[in-house]
Amino acid sequence: MLTRSLIASGLIVAASSAIAANGIDVRRGEDSLVFGNCVPSLVVENGSPETIDYLQVDLVVALGDGRQQTVELKSAYRDGVLYPIAPGGTATLKQHLDTSRALGVGCADVKARSVARTVCEAAGKPCGSSVSVQP
Repeated sequence: MLTRSLIASGLIVAASSAIAANGIDVRRGEDSLVFGNCVPSLVVENGSPETIDYLQVDLVVALGDGRQQTVELKSAYRDGVLYPIAPGGTATLKQHLDTSRALGVGCADVKARSVARTVCEAAGKPCGSSVSVQP
């Protein structure tokens, strides 16, 4: 009886891993300091079978002084040249400081991050694969 339970548990874990491996995983990237401003980034791993044309994650960052600010991290400029993320590929989502407001603080002043919105497009429509974000 114990053997059946272990086998069933193993199958559930294997199935969960397979599902996660077939999605789009986004995790925290390296923060950088540009002209005194913290610029966060996210790293994308495309484990899905589709090519991602555009990916955007809006992060809400809590600052040390109590303010919150939304930062748009994008795979490309929305109305510019796209940089597709092929199946099995990786990319970095960046804040475009020429089109969005800088945080105005150093990286030590960023206290928390949460996801407000995710936009994923493939072949001109929303991505069919799930997007998992760990900010």
